[in-house]
Amino acid sequence: MTTMTDASVREFKMPDVGEGLTEAEILKWYVQPGDTVADGQVVCEVETAKAAVELPIPYDGVVRALHFPEGTTVDVGTSIIAVDVGGGGGGAAAETGTPVVAEAPEEAKPPARQPVLVGYGVAVSSTKRRPRKGAEVPAQEVAAAVQQELNGHSTVNGLAGPAAGAARPLAKPPVRKLAKDLGVDLTTVTPSGPDGVITREDVHAAVAPPAPEPVRTTPAVPAAPAPVATYDGTRETRVPVRGVRKATAAAMVGSAFTAPHVTEFVTVDVTRTLKLVEELKQDKEMQGVRVNPLLLIAKALLVAIRRNPDVNASWDEANQEIVLKHYVNLGIAAATPRGLIVPNIKDAHEKTLPQLAAALAELVSTARDGKTSPGAMQGGTVTITNVGVFGVDTGTPILPPGESAILAVGAIRLQPWVHKGKVKPRQVTTLALSFDHRLVDGELGSKVLADVAAILEQPKKLITWA
Repeated sequence: MTTMTDASVREFKMPDVGEGLTEAEILKWYVQPGDTVADGQVVCEVETAKAAVELPIPYDGVVRALHFPEGTTVDVGTSIIAVDVGGGGGGAAAETGTPVVAEAPEEAKPPARQPVLVGYGVAVSSTKRRPRKGAEVPAQEVAAAVQQELNGHSTVNGLAGPAAGAARPLAKPPVRKLAKDLGVDLTTVTPSGPDGVITREDVHAAVAPPAPEPVRTTPAVPAAPAPVATYDGTRETRVPVRGVRKATAAAMVGSAFTAPHVTEFVTVDVTRTLKLVEELKQDKEMQGVRVNPLLLIAKALLVAIRRNPDVNASWDEANQEIVLKHYVNLGIAAATPRGLIVPNIKDAHEKTLPQLAAALAELVSTARDGKTSPGAMQGGTVTITNVGVFGVDTGTPILPPGESAILAVGAIRLQPWVHKGKVKPRQVTTLALSFDHRLVDGELGSKVLADVAAILEQPKKLITWA
């Protein structure tokens, strides 16, 4: 990394976008040296231990240098971009007519990534190239020079890397990240998507083992017997553990070996709950929001917590205290391409059913788009994980750190069930409640789980108990 020293140059440092984070990975740059930026304009996207976050620049000016290429993990407080706020440019960039691209340490240089597709980055109209000074330089030579700075080796005259001015492959940002993790050069991948766009399947196909070549023989040497199996070194793929997955792994290990987990199970007839879901879909007050079984399960858990408030607590090891929470930040576990995240609905206990439905829909949509903020994943008190969507009957979930309980919801299946003295087909599911046994004893945990089951069997209790 190099740091600009001109008086008119401002250095923008990697901020702590969460609470206590120490580093973040630069996923992609939305600007390049020479671009004009405005106060509040997003210049890059970074991935922290909690989520992917877009970083806005806090001043106007012209980009002088990007200190790190995409894919580099940078410590909080380290300068990542230099911006000339003097309005006239100057320095090395102005004298040579070539944008300045600051080099990262040799060991931190990954292969340069290609620009994102239109619609996945900053709008074209949001950036402007500053005018060049001095003699005109052919566009291909400029591209080759910039590529050389980023890659750390020559890209001119076909010595190494892609040829200057070569067409850049089209791929969406998630596909580029997959290619980087698998060590695939996108310029060698044959696209199968519309308009020549490279898909995830194309990247996976690029790392598939090639067909073994036939054994060549000479007249003097008899052919060797064919081997039973042929391996070409691609039996394993190593993916760096970082970002959300790294943080999740550390948190789960810490929780499993800190909080003594206990899990209890109950099998529930939820036929009436499913009927209520269908009725609510026709209710005028619920128009415009998504109604599903998870909504009523979440409401049932909130009611059970209200009836058994001591379950909503945390353990303060430093002060040897139990902290009783008078609010519920309800976490919803979500599986994303970056790993498992648990954003939470703030003050869920105060929300009406339509408000809870809207909050759930927004939480799921934001997580699916990879836009969950670090703040949305902090301060949870109790969590729900719906393993039933994967066809799983139930599980023994691990507590998110700092929380007292987590409810796992299994798949809902049509099963024979004794109903009013007769065996009938009924909609049945299994619930599992894991809790911190330092905070929650067997009696309290059982009461909470029994209350949730009772509400789902007789959802009218939502009205009488709430």
